[in-house]
Amino acid sequence: MNDAEVARMLDERAIVEVTHRYCAALDGHDWQALERCFTPDAVAVYGGVPGEHDGLDAIKEVCRASLEPLDASQHLVANHLVELAGDTAASRCYVRAQHCRRELPDGENFMIAGTYEDEWLRTADGWRITRRVLAVTWTEGNPMVLARNRREGL
Repeated sequence: MNDAEVARMLDERAIVEVTHRYCAALDGHDWQALERCFTPDAVAVYGGVPGEHDGLDAIKEVCRASLEPLDASQHLVANHLVELAGDTAASRCYVRAQHCRRELPDGENFMIAGTYEDEWLRTADGWRITRRVLAVTWTEGNPMVLARNRREGL
């Protein structure tokens, strides 16, 4: 194995590690940890959540608003594909996100399965996501689990 192959493998591993840190930040409600996942001007599009979320503060806010009302969540990512292009990259991975909110009349669980499609930039602090798109493939369970207001269904 030559130096270029080793460097490629290390870059791929670093990108996959950021996707794991992202999941841990969401499930641990560690919104500051998201700063080690995204560039300050990153954009996120989460299937099922209206609009683009421009900038790190907007991304942290949509994640916080969606997940803090829950009793638990578990985000799992797998099947990572990474394409490197110098100091930029593109990646794709599957995601399954289980959400739990107890004492709802129509069920306390809601699962989302889909794909994260990401664009990356190598920064002085390591690889960071510049754009994340969640494409939802399927869901299962009670969507009210993720409703921000139980009475209004928002």
